[in-house]
Amino acid sequence: MSRRTIGQIWSRVRRRMRVNAARSKLSQHSTEVLLGVIIGVLGAGCAVAFRWLLQSIEHLFFTDLGAWLQPIAPWHLVVLPVVGAMIVGPLVAHLGRWAEGSGVPELQEAAALRAGRLSGLRWLYKALASALTIGSGGSAGREGPIAFIGASVAADLARLFPTGERRRRLMFACGAAAGVAATFNAPLAGALFALEIVLGAWGAETFAPVVVSAVVSSAIGRHVFGSAPAFDVPEYSLASFAELPVFGLLGLLAAGVGVLFTTSLYSVVDLWDRFEVPRPIRYIFGAAGVGLLGVWHEGVMGLGYDTISSTLQGDIPVISVLLLLMLGKILSTSLTLGSGGSGGIFAPSLFIGAMLGGTVGTVMRQTVTTSFTSPGAYALVGMGGVFAAVSHAPITAVLTIFEITGDYRMILPLMLTCGIATVAATHISRTSIYNRKLLRRGVHLELGRDVTLLNELLVRDAMVTDLVTIRPDQSGHEAVELLKETNHHGFPLVDDEGLLHGIVTADDLQRAAEEGLLDMPVTSIATHRLVVAFPDETLNDALRKLGMHHVGRVPVVERDDHRKIVGIITDKDIVAAYNHALIRQHTDLERTTSTEWFE
Repeated sequence: MSRRTIGQIWSRVRRRMRVNAARSKLSQHSTEVLLGVIIGVLGAGCAVAFRWLLQSIEHLFFTDLGAWLQPIAPWHLVVLPVVGAMIVGPLVAHLGRWAEGSGVPELQEAAALRAGRLSGLRWLYKALASALTIGSGGSAGREGPIAFIGASVAADLARLFPTGERRRRLMFACGAAAGVAATFNAPLAGALFALEIVLGAWGAETFAPVVVSAVVSSAIGRHVFGSAPAFDVPEYSLASFAELPVFGLLGLLAAGVGVLFTTSLYSVVDLWDRFEVPRPIRYIFGAAGVGLLGVWHEGVMGLGYDTISSTLQGDIPVISVLLLLMLGKILSTSLTLGSGGSGGIFAPSLFIGAMLGGTVGTVMRQTVTTSFTSPGAYALVGMGGVFAAVSHAPITAVLTIFEITGDYRMILPLMLTCGIATVAATHISRTSIYNRKLLRRGVHLELGRDVTLLNELLVRDAMVTDLVTIRPDQSGHEAVELLKETNHHGFPLVDDEGLLHGIVTADDLQRAAEEGLLDMPVTSIATHRLVVAFPDETLNDALRKLGMHHVGRVPVVERDDHRKIVGIITDKDIVAAYNHALIRQHTDLERTTSTEWFE
């Protein structure tokens, strides 16, 4: 059967499913919750399949090939990642930039700029690339890939229904939440990961479907993987509130280490780009470097969960070893992902944070004679601190550590450390480890929107020029009547010569009515100290003015004469212009045919 024939059959199936969905009597909210359940089941299936694939590849490399290479041990730890790199390098080079790294920046970009659209079957390619990278010894995590896989499957499902952009983006977030929730047995963490990191903004209408998807996926994951948390942690508790300043210091250290990790990763990327090394080759050298580090300590390879567990148990009491493991993991992860490998940064962040926290806890044990919390507890808190620092997502960090360890007793120091780490890391570097990758492509996301696009649009592109004005000498009663006739929320005061005198708003008129001042000229009621915008300003500048001064509209005036009004711009005008620009920028995606599934 030809590719064209398959595409035609699939088009007919899609049309039939869309017709059936359109006839559904369910409300919008009920439909979205039902979609959340379906995506939760699919996300759990993807998580189970991905973990099985990863374990199979690990067994193939470290058991089967490892036994065959045993005569050259421990140097077989160099050979195994190189063999994996010889497969992954060409695969990633062929598939494109979205196949390398964690995949989370690509999810953020797709959610913000393409309403959750991804080309078909990308989940399959991402699963292969990431499983081969991690399974052959590459230092990376599985949370980014499984989030990408879940979101990609949800994007494929969205093609079957008559969905608008809002619902498509919501389904996209449900898929990411389902993947993470099933993988780590952490429904809240999965939901917050999707909302706080992938979407960048969330509200009541998005929360319920995403949480339902995460809960359903986590329930299936618990049935398959068991209900035990990812890490077995002793029953730690805070020994004294006097230790809280030490945990605050740990937050500052976590911020520094998190920024170091981010800088190291992108420095490796820049190094390869500077020397223009072909992508299939650069990962072979990176994998060889990871293998050499593995010869020193195998814990810096792969996920590193065994080493994390040992640190949480307090079984690594030597400060120098903890510090070297921390630096070794930073370097090995930078070599893996910076050279083009496929995998996430969550597990490496936990590893680095555990080593940092274990170091601080061990120092406390050796220097403080009074009661103190175990070094393992410091390692637990450090895990959340470093992840918060690199992701700039403190809520996700706190809930993730709480759920993957099942330990609530350390919640106070965990919240303190994660909060301080996020604030300090944001002060040092405004972009997270995810956003920096997008920023290097010219995409600057804030609250789920591309600020780069807002910087390309000018106020003149969005302002309203057909103004409804009122003369300064008209009465407040006339202004109220004009308010009722137009349903506007305010009017500029403009005289017969076209000069701006101020703005009167509905709130101004309501206060005047309460004080019995509506008989007076409207100029005595209006606001005269105005925030103004200029036609050649960017929409991003105008949006900042609206936000800083807590106003919903500003007059647009000429730069040479601030009393010469040329228009009005509101926050709704800015959002409308932004959305129209996105539609124009991505009209090619709207014309995508069913054959994209087989590209």
